[in-house]
Amino acid sequence: MAGIYIHIPFCKQACHYCNFHFSTSLHYKHDLVAALLHELEMRKDYIGEEIIETVYLGGGTPSLLETKEINDLLYAVWFHYNLSPKAEITLEANPDDLDEEKLEELKWSKINRLSIGIQSFSDEDLKFMNRAHNADEAENCISLARAAGFEDLTVDLIYGTPTMSDEQWKDNIVKVLAMDIPHISCYCLTVEEKTALHKFVATGKAPPVNDEIANQQFKYLMNALYAHDYDHYEISNFAKPGHYSIHNSNYWKGKKYLGIGPGAHSFDGISRQWNVANNLKYINALREDQLDFEKEKLTPAQQYNEYVLTSLRTMWGTNLSVIEKWGDDYIAHFKKEIQQYIDTGKVIKKNGNFILTREGRLFADGIAGALFY
Repeated sequence: MAGIYIHIPFCKQACHYCNFHFSTSLHYKHDLVAALLHELEMRKDYIGEEIIETVYLGGGTPSLLETKEINDLLYAVWFHYNLSPKAEITLEANPDDLDEEKLEELKWSKINRLSIGIQSFSDEDLKFMNRAHNADEAENCISLARAAGFEDLTVDLIYGTPTMSDEQWKDNIVKVLAMDIPHISCYCLTVEEKTALHKFVATGKAPPVNDEIANQQFKYLMNALYAHDYDHYEISNFAKPGHYSIHNSNYWKGKKYLGIGPGAHSFDGISRQWNVANNLKYINALREDQLDFEKEKLTPAQQYNEYVLTSLRTMWGTNLSVIEKWGDDYIAHFKKEIQQYIDTGKVIKKNGNFILTREGRLFADGIAGALFY
């Protein structure tokens, strides 16, 4: 089993916190879609005869594409790859793009899962983030999506912003719980280099993220969603049973995936490669039947580190039987370094798996980093 990720590098405007590759100009959209179609054909042998169980259109803002363009991309996947008839096919969308007409068109496409970037139900938060939608659109798009027949929904929320009080964060959680959204992804605001937010913090126009407040909001999030029977199956992801993101779960489980589009990454189990993160360079290369990309073969240490980093973030944890394939030195190193976190109650061992406790989830990246080889 494998997955395909298609990167759509266009946005109406730049969110202040975002460091993904995108353009706010749609001038080359037609040429870019043609290039995506060409890359899908060129790279049909990258993951061999693997069954494609997930297709994920991310960005950027894929909902900016016309439905015909989305359908053309999905038809190319079906035509060139061994696509499972039960494949999970996700489209990332912004609330302001999801009117009745757009949703009705999407429902007749092969899209069967919507990932909606709500981020907050507060206009103050949305303005701070420079989102293109408002609070009313954030609420209305859910009912519109359900009316169109979409039940497999996930929403994104962001906590830890300087404009978000604890009460507003609680209100956000209360709203999504009342809507009975089956999957919720929640991310702490991070200040990434080369973003507007990084510049604002550096020049004193915005305060840095308050880690204490962010941790309080994360703890409230866990308590609230656990109480409503959501599985905390990855640090930032909560879902009702049967509604886990198959696509993202496969990333964390180390399965193969093909990345299509400028800046997209691919992984074949041994090596990783990534396309040039420049729309024009990407388009021009494919016009010449070429692909502009870089590639690295992962060393055993890199493979081990990636496995620890991703597996430890999940509710399934890190398993020694997987680490065995890298040799006794890696097992000895892992056992030695993990013990301090077991002793302090941040990690538990269960059926051969090492799993973060609720307290440990607050320190996930730091713990993973300490386990690196």
